[in-house]
Amino acid sequence: MDPPPLIAMERMLHQLVSLGTEMDAFLLDQTMERMYGFLRSCLPDSPVYADAFLSADFSSPGGGGGSAGAEEDRISALPDEILRDVISRLPAKDAARTAALSSRWRPLWRSAPLVLVDTLLVPDDGSLSLTREDESAAAVAAVSCILETHPGPFRSVDLANGAMDAHRAELARWFYLLAVKSVEELVFVNRPLPLDLPLPPAIFSLASVRRLHLAVWRFPNTADLPRGAAFPHLRELGLGCVVMEDRDLDFVLARSPVLETLVFHSSQKQVNLRIVSSSLWCVQLCMCIVQEVSVVDAPRLERLFMWETTGDRVGTRVKFGYAPNLHAVGFLVPGVHVLEVGDTVIKVGTKATPKTVVPSVKILALKVHFGVRNEAKMLPSFLRCFPSVEALHIQSEKDDQPTGTLSHKFWQEACRTECVQSHIREIVFHEYGGKRSELAFLKFVLENAEALQHMTIVLANGTFSSGVVEAAKLMKDLSYVKRASESCNLVVLESSNFEGGSFWCCQAASDFSVTDPFYYCYTVY
Repeated sequence: MDPPPLIAMERMLHQLVSLGTEMDAFLLDQTMERMYGFLRSCLPDSPVYADAFLSADFSSPGGGGGSAGAEEDRISALPDEILRDVISRLPAKDAARTAALSSRWRPLWRSAPLVLVDTLLVPDDGSLSLTREDESAAAVAAVSCILETHPGPFRSVDLANGAMDAHRAELARWFYLLAVKSVEELVFVNRPLPLDLPLPPAIFSLASVRRLHLAVWRFPNTADLPRGAAFPHLRELGLGCVVMEDRDLDFVLARSPVLETLVFHSSQKQVNLRIVSSSLWCVQLCMCIVQEVSVVDAPRLERLFMWETTGDRVGTRVKFGYAPNLHAVGFLVPGVHVLEVGDTVIKVGTKATPKTVVPSVKILALKVHFGVRNEAKMLPSFLRCFPSVEALHIQSEKDDQPTGTLSHKFWQEACRTECVQSHIREIVFHEYGGKRSELAFLKFVLENAEALQHMTIVLANGTFSSGVVEAAKLMKDLSYVKRASESCNLVVLESSNFEGGSFWCCQAASDFSVTDPFYYCYTVY
């Protein structure tokens, strides 16, 4: 199986950097832009709207003029607290421009919590033709000016336009200013190269930060940090394309007492994650080569997501220890992931016992190679570990080297698990490709799932000459099945995803209001 796209992309980057020819430089730029596009998709949205039009026509005393019959300037009459809140929702340039509206507004922007987004500071005039170096230098200069002159606090700072290797002095100064001016949210991406630029240890001076996303850095060696280094108010941490030792990740978790969300994506090195936290609610690992994820002691953990983490089939080990509130898990890959519950390694035929189950999980997502016999045979064992699952997502994976299919008889004999027979209310089968083993599994579920209310089958786009014809054929094949649940609603749809597979939405996965994030993994049908 090919490695995940971004892992392959990073390998290509290192190769291109070592070659260093002009043609390779062009390919390097293209690859870097693709990588930054993915990184940006994992970062939180900007808190300000860049395309808003700022204007005013005031006729009140001290306003900007207007006819005697013009309406009264009611906005300027609002209390200072409300006006500061208005200013704090504007890009930094527009926030500063409010000082020109009237004498009433003049002092307000300096005392308003500011939003600083460096991509909005560079001139956007079609007549200008800035090089990447000029654009980066202009952004760095503008950021330095604002951080120096505005007294703070800074509600949100988003820095993703600077090549910081050429501005290391400014980098150190920025962290000092962000610390003393109480930044609450910080997104900081280094671009374009090097991929492992050292992040100053001063990152730990940001005691006020509540949301922190870092990308394309080498994390500081935490062994050299003072004993009191910590993130006392940090609730959300995102690490993208960051070079980080396992001990440093352990250090961050131990020194972030209220951390709720951890997002680790596109790591530059193999990841080993031990989850020991009394506060973590959601953990995401996306497009990483993961050797081991171990849930050791996580009493508040509700969501554990792993998307494109198998890399070169390294046999990622996933361990479940103490996590009594774990509610949603995925994507696990039977036969590729090595599942361990308590002290038991789950194998083909492992029986369900109190020591081999995770009863709290209600939503489960699996990726299954139905055409690889030894891997598909692990599916029943995985399902036994999660006896209380009510919503099951299964994505059928492409089989580059199929080794045989499993019959309907196999599923009847091996897959009569508690979750299938008594608890599953909804199953969504993604990327159905018409394999006999896929059809056999679906028939088995319909015949045995007594609580099933909804089954949705999504045809893989481009697999069939006619999705409409295949949908009708599949519905006919399944219509002969004697269903265990007479109230089950069966729907067959065709995916609009031409490339196949799933996407991932970090924002949805970390959103408390989103009940089932796996619905966001696929394009609209």
